[in-house]
Amino acid sequence: MPELRIIRNYVGIKDSHTIESYKSRDGYTALGKALKMDPDDIIDEIKKAGLRGRGGAGFPTGVKWSFIQRDSKKPIYLCCNADESEPGSFKDREILEQDPHQMLEGIMIACYTINSHKAYVYIRGEMPYGASIIEGAIKEAYDEGYLGENILNSGFDLDIVLFRGAGAYICGEETGLLESIEGKNGEPRPKPPFPAQIGLFGCPTIINNVETLACVPHIINKGHQWFSEIGVPKNTGTKIYGLCGDINKPGLYEIPLGITARDLIEEYGGGIPNGRKVKAISPGGSSAPLLTADELDITLDFDSLAEAGSMLGTAGVTVMDESACMVRVAQNLAHFYRDESCGQCVQCREGTWWLEKMLTMIEQGKGKMEYIDTLLDACSQMRGTTICALADGCAMPIESIVKKFRHEFEEHVRLGKCPFENKHMGDWS
Repeated sequence: MPELRIIRNYVGIKDSHTIESYKSRDGYTALGKALKMDPDDIIDEIKKAGLRGRGGAGFPTGVKWSFIQRDSKKPIYLCCNADESEPGSFKDREILEQDPHQMLEGIMIACYTINSHKAYVYIRGEMPYGASIIEGAIKEAYDEGYLGENILNSGFDLDIVLFRGAGAYICGEETGLLESIEGKNGEPRPKPPFPAQIGLFGCPTIINNVETLACVPHIINKGHQWFSEIGVPKNTGTKIYGLCGDINKPGLYEIPLGITARDLIEEYGGGIPNGRKVKAISPGGSSAPLLTADELDITLDFDSLAEAGSMLGTAGVTVMDESACMVRVAQNLAHFYRDESCGQCVQCREGTWWLEKMLTMIEQGKGKMEYIDTLLDACSQMRGTTICALADGCAMPIESIVKKFRHEFEEHVRLGKCPFENKHMGDWS
């Protein structure tokens, strides 16, 4: 079955990042249509389409927009989260580099809907090429009259600003992102209050992911019924799955929500190299609890994965074959999250450190059997106890690895060494 390229309609098109290319694919027609609509009707259209956030949480986009009081006496802001720091995720980067106007049009429609006259695109510092493409696209939009004052003679004004982060994973968390734009350390804020009430510079703010915003023009152009008929109930539309790790054909695949992990790996990814078998997959980026080879028939949508004890997240699917050392995978994850913790919360700052320390000792053959239960206890102490979800993002996958592959941890302790000669850990790049 071929991809259903709605967002990725730029694939194979030369200079797809230019405004000329975008307009040749009906670009900015949705903006003209939206500017003639009542904002409440736009929100209703997005709600009926069933669009859920593509950045991780899967929260209904129309519901989020409806939280804004459009008659606020304070400025209203929209922030596009283009940080994409989640290991195994690279979908937003392609959109930014190949078709930035699709995202910009989504921002424009969203801003008109929530009565925002200034938007920020927050891009991670390690994407200099993407930043240069967006800067060029913003300039083109101003030159063509899609940004600035009195857009398309509608009386609506909007400015979009590109903001480059400094490369901190924590700034992908929405309130850490806001702190960064304000010039502060990227430390997440306690919630409530939520950004829709008190966000950027103390003003009402909506934060949406790149892929989420890229869906918006298509819904306005083709209608909510068209979008809602793609995918499965309550999980509508297409999703860009990023497939990497031990796979013959890594890459990005845009597929209706609801495909099984097995079909994604075998039909689109071409199976596992060297005739090996799947041992585990991370279905939604590094922070998602892992699935085993026995769970590959679970459908990769928000609700099915939640029911299975995992999450779709960013749909960055990392595949690990039977040669992977799962202790090493857990150690690698703990190292990443320990390094990226902002240090505000004791459970995160100390918990990630202790997880890495214990996993390193087990991996090096210096662990004890009681360490295995101590790992599970530490994970339970970290989950749901911190300001943001970074501690959860570390604890959840590690807890799933220990529970589902406990025998490997026990074997490390019994042998006094790692039984996997190549110490393969999966590709989290």
